[in-house]
Parts: sequence; structure tokens; C-alpha cells
Amino acid sequence: MWTADEWKDYEVIDTSAGEKLERWGDYLLVRPDPQVIWSTPKEHHGWRKKNGHYHRSSKGGGEWEFFNLPDEWSIRYKELTFHLKPFSFKHTGLFPEQAVNWDWMASIIKKAGRPVKVLNLFAYTGGATLAAAKAGAAVTHVDASKGMVTWAKENAAASGLSDAPIRWLVDDCVKFVEREIRRGNTYDAIIMDPPSYGRGPKGEIWKIEESIFPFLRLTAQILSKDALFFLINSYTTGLQPAVLSYMLQTVIVPQFGGQVQSSEIGLPVSSNGLILPCGASGRWQQK
Repeated sequence: MWTADEWKDYEVIDTSAGEKLERWGDYLLVRPDPQVIWSTPKEHHGWRKKNGHYHRSSKGGGEWEFFNLPDEWSIRYKELTFHLKPFSFKHTGLFPEQAVNWDWMASIIKKAGRPVKVLNLFAYTGGATLAAAKAGAAVTHVDASKGMVTWAKENAAASGLSDAPIRWLVDDCVKFVEREIRRGNTYDAIIMDPPSYGRGPKGEIWKIEESIFPFLRLTAQILSKDALFFLINSYTTGLQPAVLSYMLQTVIVPQFGGQVQSSEIGLPVSSNGLILPCGASGRWQQK
């Protein structure tokens, strides 16, 4: 498992009975996690001293309960700063497990020794965008949500990247890639973090099991001839790491060579040494 174990401002403290206790900077949150199917005594004081608790509803969704939690605060990962705020469906605006991928891509960009163009699709609040830009890449950041793109810009500013070569686009990712193909534009690296289900700005429906492979084939058309890497993330239970590998092997390797790896990604649990699984990633890298 690829583990995001270099955080200082974030940790999973404990897990039990469908929930995880996390420290986000100075604040403790309790959030549901479908992977936590075990139950152990909730002995850590943080379970009782929490600043926020997301209660899942039996009817779907849920709601936050707050205890002295600010509307917004920040945490750092190495040279990057992220603004956090609890919002709908338990999220805070950051997926800390992705730090293991940020480090991987940053290393490749730094070693390239040349200008690198990165495309980040379904780019959310910009974790991968900031990591790539800080490593020296020019990044095109695409997300269908105007609010998420605005949030990502704020994170960039907080990280000292206001003047970095980042192009911010509110757009449907599929339609954007189709236009890039017509324009003849290419990228040296592509990142995609597609949702399990979503809708574009004009109501376009995305179902990952039906859409991801055709979209991968489409997106491969805008890889540059000397491309460096391709990263796919999945939080959908049905898409195992081997599935991500097979897709990349089928689409990317015949044209570009290189090597493919995939794995679960996870976060260490500080109270017991376990690794909490948090989805899967598939990586293609040019040798």
C-alpha cells in the first residue's frame, strides 16, 4: 500500500465502529468511514474532546455537529498550505491520503530537467495542482465546480503560488479534453481524480464504471510524445488497483512504453499502527 506518512499537521488518531478520529491542525474531527467495519473501545480522549462530528443519516447524507470549530482554518503539507472548512457530505476540502501521489509526481517533475505541462482533471481544491506547480510545472486545472476552482485559487495564494503558471478552468472535463484534441494541444503529464458519480455544468452525467475507460482512451490522445506520467485515482470500491493497472496497460503502454503500477493508498493510524485504506491509484510512468 502507498501510505501518506509524512504529514505533520494531519493524522488519523483512531478508528472504530464506522468512524475515524482525525486531527486537522489544532482541531479534532470525527467522520464516518465505510472501511472501518471493526469496533474497538474508543479510549482516546479525542473522541470526547472533538471539535466537529459528522453524523450520517440512515436516509442518506447527514449533518455536522460543531464544538468550538472555526468556519475556516488552514493546515500545511511541506511547502503547501490548504484552507479547510467542513461542508456537505462530511468533506473538509482535502484528501490527505493524496499526499503520497503529490510527492511522487513532484519528484518526476523536478527530475525532468525541462519544462513540464501538467493537466489536472476533476481537480477539486487543487492539492495535485499545487504540488505540481511547486515542483516547477505549468498546470492546467479543470473542474466543473466554480466554487471548487475558487477554493483552489485561494489555496494557491496561501501557498505562495499566485504567480505560478496555473490556468484555472471551470469546465466539464470530457468536453474540455475533446476541445484540446481538436486544438492539437498536448500535455506531458495527466492527473485525473474522477468522482464515482457526477454531473457537468450542463447536466452531463458521469458514472465512473461506464465512463472511465472511454475517457482514458480519449485523454491519452493529448499526451505529448515525450510524456512523463499519467495518474488515475479511484474511490469507487468496484475499481480495484488491478483494474486501474489493466486500463493503463491497455491504453498507454502500447503507444508510449513505460511502466505501470497500482496500489491502494492509505493513511497511518497513530494509536495502533494500522494503515487505513483510502481508495486506489494507478500510475503510468515513462522509464
